[in-house]
Amino acid sequence: MLSKQRVVTLGFQHVLAMYAGAVVVPIIVGQALGLTPTQMAYLIAADLFTCGIATILQVWGGKYFGSRLPVVLGCTFTAVGPIIAIGLASNLATVYGAIIISGIFMILAAPLYGKILRFFPTVVTGTVVTIIGLSLIPVAMNNVAGGQGMPDYAMPRNLLLALITLVVILVVNRFAKGFLRAISVLVGLVVGTVIAYFMGIVDFSDVAAASWFSVVQPFYFGVPQISITAIITMILVNIVSMVESTGVYLAVGKATDQKVEKQQIVNGLRSEGVAITLGGIFNAFPYTAFSQNVGLMTLTKVKTRDVIFAAGGIMVILGLLPKLAAITTIIPNAVLGGAMIVMFGSVAVSGMNILAGINLRDERNLLIVACSIAVGMGSATVPQIFGELPQFAKMMLENGIVTGSVTAILLNLLLSSKTKEADQPADVQVSEA
Repeated sequence: MLSKQRVVTLGFQHVLAMYAGAVVVPIIVGQALGLTPTQMAYLIAADLFTCGIATILQVWGGKYFGSRLPVVLGCTFTAVGPIIAIGLASNLATVYGAIIISGIFMILAAPLYGKILRFFPTVVTGTVVTIIGLSLIPVAMNNVAGGQGMPDYAMPRNLLLALITLVVILVVNRFAKGFLRAISVLVGLVVGTVIAYFMGIVDFSDVAAASWFSVVQPFYFGVPQISITAIITMILVNIVSMVESTGVYLAVGKATDQKVEKQQIVNGLRSEGVAITLGGIFNAFPYTAFSQNVGLMTLTKVKTRDVIFAAGGIMVILGLLPKLAAITTIIPNAVLGGAMIVMFGSVAVSGMNILAGINLRDERNLLIVACSIAVGMGSATVPQIFGELPQFAKMMLENGIVTGSVTAILLNLLLSSKTKEADQPADVQVSEA
C-alpha cells in the first residue's frame, strides 16, 4: 500500500508526463487567435482545471459515467486546427457553443458507439495500440530537437539534454528499487532540467509574471453562440477522439492486466462527453484519453487508480494557482523529449505485446496488421497527401490512429476466416459490466 506522500509524488509524475501536451494546445490556439497575455493565462488555467476535473470523473466512475480505469484526460490535438479555423472565421463564443453541443452529442452517442466494439478483436486492438505508440514517436523526436518551430531546433545541446534525460531514466529504472524506480521519469525530468539550468536554457520569467491565484469562471469569452457548421466540425473532432480513446482504454487494460468491459468504454466516453461540455462552459478544450500516461504506467509498473486521482487533484490546484503551474513550464522541450522516447515507445511495445498473442503466420492476420500499420503511419507522417480534400475529410484522414483503426476493422471484416482458427478473444468484453 502506497503512502499518501508517495501517491502524490507519483501523481505529480503523471502530471509532468502529460503537461506539455496539455499546455501546448492553449498556447498554439491563443497565439493563432491573437489573445492577450491575460487571456492566454486564463486559457491555460482553465485547461488545467478542467483536465483535473475530467480525470477525476473518469477514474472515479459510477453507474453511467467513468471507466474506473487509471486514465488521464487532456485536450486533444485534433481540435487545434478546427478551433483556430472557427475562431478566425467568427469568434471564440462560436467555438465554445460548438464544443458544448459536441460534448452533449458524445454523451448521447457513447452507447451507440459501444455497439461496434465487437469489431475490435485482438488483432484489431493490438494494431490500434501499436499505431498509437508509433504515431507519437515523431512528437517525441521533435521535442528531442528542442520543439518544432523553435529557434534552437536541432541544436546539439538539445540532443545532449534529451540523451542525458533518457540515460538517467534508464539507469534509475534498471538499478533502483521500490519507490525510486517508480519515479524514474520524474528523476530524469528533474536531473535534465537542473542540467539545462546550468546550461542557461531554463527561463523563470513566466514564473515571475504569473499570478498566485486565478478562479476559473463560466463563459469567460462571452455567451456561447450557435453555428451549425462549427457544431458539425467539433462533432467530427469528437468522433476521432472516441476512436483514439478506445485504443487508449485497451492499452490501459493491457498495462494493468485486466479485461476492459464494453460498459467501461461506454461510461468512459460518456465521461469524456461531460468533460468536453465542461470545457466549453469554462472556455477550455475538448478532451481525450492521453497515451503518454499509459507508457508511464507500463514503465513504472504502478497501476493504482489512487495515483491518477492524485494527478487529477494536482491539475485542479495548478489551474487555481497559475504561479505553481508556471513552474512546470520551465522544463525544456528537449528534456521532455528524452522522457517521451521511453514512454511512447512503451505504448508501441504494449501493442506489439498484444499482437504477440495472435498467429501472424496466418495470412489474414498478417495482412490486417501490415496494411493497418502502414496506412496509419503513412497518414500520420505524410498528412499532406490529403491536402486537396475537403476540410472534414482531411480532419479524419490526417489522423493516423483513425485511418489505421478503420483499416484494421474493415480488413478484419473482409478477410474473416471461415475456420476462425486465428481469431483470438477480443480485448473488449461485450457483456454489460
